[in-house]
Amino acid sequence: MGTAENKALVTRFWETFSAGRYDDAVAMLSDDATWWVAGNTDLSGTYSKNEFAALLGQVTGSAPDGIRVTPKLLTAEDDRVSVEAESYAEISNGKTYRNIYHFMMIVREGKICAVREYLDTEHVTEVFGG
Repeated sequence: MGTAENKALVTRFWETFSAGRYDDAVAMLSDDATWWVAGNTDLSGTYSKNEFAALLGQVTGSAPDGIRVTPKLLTAEDDRVSVEAESYAEISNGKTYRNIYHFMMIVREGKICAVREYLDTEHVTEVFGG
């Protein structure tokens, strides 16, 4: 796949995710995919595809209307797609989750095989605790 196809896949991933179709979004990850979350929060660390799916269930369970992630800038080179994005969600604890991100997403054979997620960890702790 070329850079245009990689960007299209990543865009579809975030559209699917933001529509609350988490199983469909996770299906866009390769079987050996990893998802790394920066920082020292309760959500930080490296996850396998299955572990990431479980984490999604935990986090989205706190957001009854889902979490919308809106890419603002995408840049692609070789197998990498760099995404600057913003999120929005109303959380069941009464707080609003609005974070800013940089995702480095690696694409292989039409699937996302690695993600490195950089975000405002203080905001994660403020909204979700831990």
